[in-house]
Order: sequence, then structure tokens, then C-alpha cells
Amino acid sequence: MRRLRRLRFGVEWRPGAHARGLESGRAHDLRYPRSVPTYDPRTALVIIDVQNDFADPAGSLSVKGGAAIVPRLTAEAWTAIRSGAFVAYTQDWHPPSTPHFQKDGGIWPVHCVADTWGAELHPDLIVDGPIVRKGANGEDGYSGFTMRDPTTGETKPTELEGLVREGNITHLFVCGLATDYCVNATAIDARRLGFETSVLAHLCMPVNLRAGDDKRAIEQMQSAGVDVVGPTT
Repeated sequence: MRRLRRLRFGVEWRPGAHARGLESGRAHDLRYPRSVPTYDPRTALVIIDVQNDFADPAGSLSVKGGAAIVPRLTAEAWTAIRSGAFVAYTQDWHPPSTPHFQKDGGIWPVHCVADTWGAELHPDLIVDGPIVRKGANGEDGYSGFTMRDPTTGETKPTELEGLVREGNITHLFVCGLATDYCVNATAIDARRLGFETSVLAHLCMPVNLRAGDDKRAIEQMQSAGVDVVGPTT
């Protein structure tokens, strides 16, 4: 099996990872509803920030319930792959100091620092496709499509839009961590860029810094034209 290969512009690719899941029996033996998403070569599944610092209970910014959805995300990824859909992954990839962090004036504890355990994608997530890293220069990397300089407010694109457009994708399904931040921002950006967009709410979990943030995020996405499917509570 080939090792992870670095591509230009911070995008990585893990080829053939779904085959390991099939060999181990983890992916295809899971039983979860499949009635909502319909995948084909014109669709993409975008899995947001399923990293140890968010998805593992020992992570520095652990999302409650994050670990529980990892096997379901793996199963969803395999369903999309075998249906011919494009699957991409996003990954926070911060420097040790950034205005994004509390210690440097931001709102978040230190998390997903480049080349640390916390920044790694969860080991139970099957990965077969490009990994788009965000926040590598200290930006607020909420959306998979854009990053914002926390000091100047300037925004710049990631590589995700180009990757999706290269595949002539028209419909994006978005899931992962967390509902009220990176999933929310990615889905709203996707609609702004003209993609039909659905958020798989049953494959997301919220941070909920404030009670009800998850519900407010869902309302924001729906107001932006995003189709939110699956259980929302």
C-alpha cells in the first residue's frame, strides 16, 4: 500500500485507504440508514475536520459525541466511493502560535497544531481522497473553501473549490465536526459558490459554546439555501 503522498498547495491524497477498510471488515459491515444521500460521479462528500483534537475524548478541543460518529463517517465515505462520488477531507493545520488561539488573543484553546497527534485525522476514519489543510499560516480556518486572517479580516481561498470544479461536481454533501463552526461555514460557502449543498446532520456534532448554537447554525444554513437532512437534535 502506498504511503501518504504530499501534493502541491497543502493538499494531500491517501490512495486506496478504503481497501484497508474492506480488508478489515470495518466499513461494509456497519449498518446505518442510507436513504438520504444519493451519490454518483457528479456528487462529492466533504468530511470536515475529523481530527484527534476534535474527535478523540483526549483531544484539546474534544467535541462531545465526536468519537461516536467516526465509524458512521467511515461507512458513509465508503458508500460514496463505491458509488463513484468524489470524497474530500479537510484538516485544521495550525502553527503553535496564532491569533486563533486563546493564548494569542483568540477564543480557542490550542488545537490541531501541525505535525502533532491532535492534528492527525482520526485513525478509524477511512481516507481515500484529497486532504485540504487550512489555517496553516495562522488563519481562522472554519470553512473548507476559505480562510480568514484573524488580524486583517482578509479572506483567501483554499484548494477545495478547484478540486471540486475539476471533477464537474454539482452537489456537495457535507458532514463532520463541528456543526456550528466548520460544517456551518463550509456549507454556506458551498452555496455561495453555486453548489447544491446538503448537510448530513446525523453525521455531525456541535461544539455548543453557547446553548443552542447547533440549532442556530442549522437555521443559518437553511437560510443560505443549504438542505439540512437527517435528525437535527
